[in-house]
Order: sequence, then structure tokens, then C-alpha cells
Amino acid sequence: MTDRILPATVWFKSSYSGPEGNDCVEVADLRARIGVRDSKNTDSPVLAFSVDAFASFLTEVKAGRWDLPT
Repeated sequence: MTDRILPATVWFKSSYSGPEGNDCVEVADLRARIGVRDSKNTDSPVLAFSVDAFASFLTEVKAGRWDLPT
């Protein structure tokens, strides 16, 4: 369903995705938004974030603020 709504959208998986490539989320540039969807179910709903909000999230992730306790 997503690709029918956004047919020209190019989705990208993280290089950290599992060997089968199905253990991750995918992201896409939706012009003024960043789309995020489940890589295992590409027909799943797409979450859309502002570019600024997504950039802030990535900064937090890279700083380790979302890491699980070891």
C-alpha cells in the first residue's frame, strides 16, 4: 500500500540490519519529511517526522542516549 501512495519513494535500510536485511526499519526522504517503516512489512503504516525532529533523534542515537542497558 505504501508504494502505491508514494510510488517514486526510495527506501533505505541501515547498514546494521541483520544478514537477511529484515531486522530493521527503512527510511525515506519524503521531501519535507522523513518516512520510517518496518522493513519486514513494507505495507505497514509509514511514520513521518520533520527533518529537524529526525536529525535530533539521530544525534541522540549517536550519543548513545537510546542504548539498551547492558
